[in-house]
Amino acid sequence: MDDLLYMVAFLLLLAACREGISIKDEERFDCFPEASATPTDCGKRGCIWVNVTGSGANPGIPRCIYKSKVNYGYEAKNNSTDMRNGGTIYLSRSNTLPENGIFTKPIKNISLTVKHHTRSALRITIKDATKKRFEVPVQKQFSKADASVKSPLYKFTHNTTNSYSFKVNRDDGASSKSIFDTSVGALVMSDQFLQISAKLDTAQCYGFGEHEHKSFVLDFNWKKLGMFSRDQPPTENGNLYGVHPFYLCLEKDGKAHGVLMLNSNAMDVTLQPTPAITFRTIGGILDFFFFLGPTPADVIDQYTGLIGRPFMPPYWSLGFQLCRYGYNSLAKVKETIARMKKYDIPQDVQYGDIDYMERQLDFTINPKTYNGLPDYVRELKKDGIRYITILDPAISANETAGTYEAYDLGQKLDIWIKDSQTGKALFGKVWPDLPNITVDESKDWDFQTKHYRAYAVFPDFTHPNISKYWGKLVTDFHKTIEYDGIWIDMNEPANFVHGSVNGCPMSNSYESPPYKPAIFGGYLKDKTVCMTAKNWDGKLQYDMHSLFGWSQTEPTYHATAKGTGKRPLVISRSTYPSSGAFTGHWLGDNTSIWPHMKSSIIGMLEFGLFGIPYIGADICGFFQDTTFELCDRWMALGAFYPFSRNHNGKNFKEQDPGYFGAKFANRSRDVLRIRYNLLPYLYTLFYDSVSTGAPIVRPLFFEFVGDKKTWNIDEQFMWGNALLISPILRQNQNTSISLYLPMSRWYDYHTGKEMQKKDRGSQVSLKVTKDHLIHLHVRGGTIMPTQDPANNTMFSRKNPMGLIVALDESRKANGSLFWDDGDTAGTITNGKFQHIMFKATHDSLHIAVSRNGYADARMYNFEHVTVLGTDLPPRKAVPYIYNNKKLIKGAKGVVDENGALKISGLKLPLTKTHVIQWRLKKVDSGSYEVKSSCIVFLLCLFLSLEL
Repeated sequence: MDDLLYMVAFLLLLAACREGISIKDEERFDCFPEASATPTDCGKRGCIWVNVTGSGANPGIPRCIYKSKVNYGYEAKNNSTDMRNGGTIYLSRSNTLPENGIFTKPIKNISLTVKHHTRSALRITIKDATKKRFEVPVQKQFSKADASVKSPLYKFTHNTTNSYSFKVNRDDGASSKSIFDTSVGALVMSDQFLQISAKLDTAQCYGFGEHEHKSFVLDFNWKKLGMFSRDQPPTENGNLYGVHPFYLCLEKDGKAHGVLMLNSNAMDVTLQPTPAITFRTIGGILDFFFFLGPTPADVIDQYTGLIGRPFMPPYWSLGFQLCRYGYNSLAKVKETIARMKKYDIPQDVQYGDIDYMERQLDFTINPKTYNGLPDYVRELKKDGIRYITILDPAISANETAGTYEAYDLGQKLDIWIKDSQTGKALFGKVWPDLPNITVDESKDWDFQTKHYRAYAVFPDFTHPNISKYWGKLVTDFHKTIEYDGIWIDMNEPANFVHGSVNGCPMSNSYESPPYKPAIFGGYLKDKTVCMTAKNWDGKLQYDMHSLFGWSQTEPTYHATAKGTGKRPLVISRSTYPSSGAFTGHWLGDNTSIWPHMKSSIIGMLEFGLFGIPYIGADICGFFQDTTFELCDRWMALGAFYPFSRNHNGKNFKEQDPGYFGAKFANRSRDVLRIRYNLLPYLYTLFYDSVSTGAPIVRPLFFEFVGDKKTWNIDEQFMWGNALLISPILRQNQNTSISLYLPMSRWYDYHTGKEMQKKDRGSQVSLKVTKDHLIHLHVRGGTIMPTQDPANNTMFSRKNPMGLIVALDESRKANGSLFWDDGDTAGTITNGKFQHIMFKATHDSLHIAVSRNGYADARMYNFEHVTVLGTDLPPRKAVPYIYNNKKLIKGAKGVVDENGALKISGLKLPLTKTHVIQWRLKKVDSGSYEVKSSCIVFLLCLFLSLEL
């Protein structure tokens, strides 16, 4: 009998091996994603074990894989269901899928619903057909659908025989190709494990976050990315502060599509070289949104149209900002700002990190080390410097009753996250110190946490009374210190003990689920609260954890607006889809190393995709001591972060631009003045982002998607469509830089000189000189509004405005300006703004007012214009400058040695339409002799004459 059993086992193994041999590595789909799989475990799951041959094989290649021609998923109850116009189909679980391992508590009956949202957006939702499960409570517009959509760009098809699967195809008349095909792997729906796999049309994809990625394009070489918000400094591929299950792909012909999987439970995605993707999550439902573009900009327009457009930042928040954790005294803050003033380095914002507080207690000021801070903040405002203060969500619970409103009011309103074991507030430990203790910072972290940190409670920011609590505290705090913005940190939420001070019920499946996604920590509770902790409505942190920071941003935004009476600014560490409607983000506690400078570009590009364009990294790094060279180069790069802030950590040496002395300070000042000169252009880009979701920082392929050489570039980026930015990212790179110039007309921003035509569409090597702290190139065909720089925006906004006109091959250019008071809330909604359109030709500039709603716009003039690409030879004077055919007295033009025409002496009000023309020779009749067909010849002829 034993011999017979061995023979049967051998034959089964042989059959499995034969099947496995026929499956290519890239076509394997993992049947045992947990760690430590064995052949025995694999067999129990009804799958086959196939070893990977060859040395050096990628460890991510699965050994336990699904058999071919076996239904591991679901079968349709009604094979004839027509889903072309949307609808719902009901599916039953196949009996071939064993009920063990991570597949315990299978969901036997599911529904799959297809909804047409718009012509370009499709939603597919897979859920339990009989029992309600957790769904992400994000935006109301997610539920909107339109079954009457005409000529959609997509086509939904499904296979209702045997193992159910579906495809989403691009179907735009020009092409029909599958962008998401689920006929691979297995659709698994169980109580705490949901999985779906799909073949993709391309591996040229970007997104998923928040992670530190080595490259902007995603790695499909068996890469697994976990998503679960965590207090985690940037670490390669680790799950960081926020969660963004969204990606954008470029298809082989350059058309783009995007996909959102709306789920907030702990999850991971596996990318494999098929190319294919597998989503695994441990709760909720599978809820997919597809955006068909077809351009990358269209995809982000469609995505942010669903989740919510980005907020409009106040103008001052586009200026340079300075912060340090560990000033430790108001005297040190004053000393730092004095250095900035000494060297005339632009600064718009000074921060208060947690050391300004008394024992790190929110809504307090240290009476000893920061005595007089509110008065000093008022003094700063007279000089045009704003103040942003930090707030952490954790509130000390060890204060004497009646002495700390932040705790007393929370108790009264009962708004804390609750411990499931006691039904009372869950206690963790974060920053607040116990009262009446002396902290010995020489002790290790665990000792300090145990002996010095107070018990802390966590507000439930979804609570109906949160505005009465958080809104009141934030608003009232403005009466103590006149902050201009709020920085919310530690809101994953972070916790210095795992779960709670009383532990978590680890026998509970929510604390110890059958599948742990590829995330940091031994358990889900690692560095945060218990997963069994409950919100006011009974929702578990198991479901809500990654939404904590998201839920804090909106009440903070509205409270900040009420407190300041102005347009609010909020910066949040933890984010989720739709956070960008209320907050900006910085890329976390990075390190003062060269690789982190490069990865900051990738992070900015990704958050542009995620609908959070107000983004930047800690300039010069947060952890470790920086160096002169690193910080110098990082200041040059950081001058082009949309959110530009130098910030470093406690006990590391200072790194503000004035610290290193005159040479460093002057270089930082010069590059920041470029930023301030371009602020009207940057501000206009934010207006466009509010309208269309367009990223501010853009990958080159957003503008040149037809050029496949741009698809993998992530060491250069663009501001909008006009400015190409190429930073120096490597140590000792002091002689040359290699950069790519896409196929367009380009001009050196610093000199106005046109780049050589032969260099278009190629990699070029340019010199690194003291005048080129960062290489900037202006794209032909664009017009950028400017304003003369000053030491902050309060003064720069009083300066003359101008335009940089860069002509393309056809000697044309276009651009626009959005302008308002920069500080009042709701100017876009209320129409209280100026919008101006620019159009240029070889010899004229048209300035047309399309919106005349800003009353004080009459105070501003365009006073100078630089025109690049006129093809005029150098000339000391171009004396005839006209406005609507009338000669402008006092206006003059000069063509410099690089061919840039610089017109000055203009007084062109922003409230009026103008047609500016420049001529080398005046014609008595008032008409102009120069014909566009012979412009170059005649201009050369005129230049040979004495005027």
